[in-house]
Amino acid sequence: MAEVAKPRVDVHLHLSRWWQNLEQTAYRRDIDYTVPGLLAEMDRNRVGFALAIQLRHPPTPEEGLAEGRAHLDASRGRLLPVATIDPTKGPEAVAHAIDCWEREPIVAIKLFPGYLPFYPHDPRLQPVYEYAHRRHLPVLIHQGDTLERRGLIKFARPIEVDEVAVAYPDVRFVLCHLGNPWIEEATELVYKNENVYADTSGLLAHPSTPHFQRMVKRCRRLISGVIDTIGSVDRILYGSDWPLEELEVAIGLVDGLDLPSADRVAILGGNARKLFAIPDHPTRPSAGS
Repeated sequence: MAEVAKPRVDVHLHLSRWWQNLEQTAYRRDIDYTVPGLLAEMDRNRVGFALAIQLRHPPTPEEGLAEGRAHLDASRGRLLPVATIDPTKGPEAVAHAIDCWEREPIVAIKLFPGYLPFYPHDPRLQPVYEYAHRRHLPVLIHQGDTLERRGLIKFARPIEVDEVAVAYPDVRFVLCHLGNPWIEEATELVYKNENVYADTSGLLAHPSTPHFQRMVKRCRRLISGVIDTIGSVDRILYGSDWPLEELEVAIGLVDGLDLPSADRVAILGGNARKLFAIPDHPTRPSAGS
């Protein structure tokens, strides 16, 4: 019973002043896209912590990391910073970003293949994976469809992660969006590689979309199929992709799965607390306190 009472953990959302076209992309045009607004939505849905993923295009690593640090402080430790990197900028830029990470309270690293033209097994990422190994940081990897039509999704197929999952067995990798639309491919990677996880973020369109309830049922069948194939929920993580998806809707997708209560609780937070070393409750004071 104690496990059920612990706060949920959203492993995939974005809060950044560099988010583009918010009114066109957010789940609601009048969304309160601020730290207090996000925390209020988290409170309504019993989400205690969330991974606040840095976008791929802040002007400098320092500015992106400073934003993440400010959100961490303003949220009293509830919005956990996730850094990102663009390997296409070259070895010096990669080395500089890693040097910046050394002084920051980041809990993971996020890569954006598909949005950016590189594969997860790009040799330029070797220092990133070595750093993740040294600091015990999971690596989240964008998978599948991109919000931008200029994206090249050939770079974002789950099969492209297999090589690095094998090469770095002590690094934990998270396939974002369950690899959608290559969910079966993502399932095989999680089944095959004990260091590969998957999150449920961004699988649903806006609730006003025609046939939305059919979409929800289809997604639940797909997630259930993933779990049946893997044989466990231990490496399945709840995520929303907020502001693209409302927390209540993303949680409902998981909460409606035909699973034992303990399994749903694990997906909605228990697994994430273990993977990202998240405490049961916030311990960091707010800025100025």
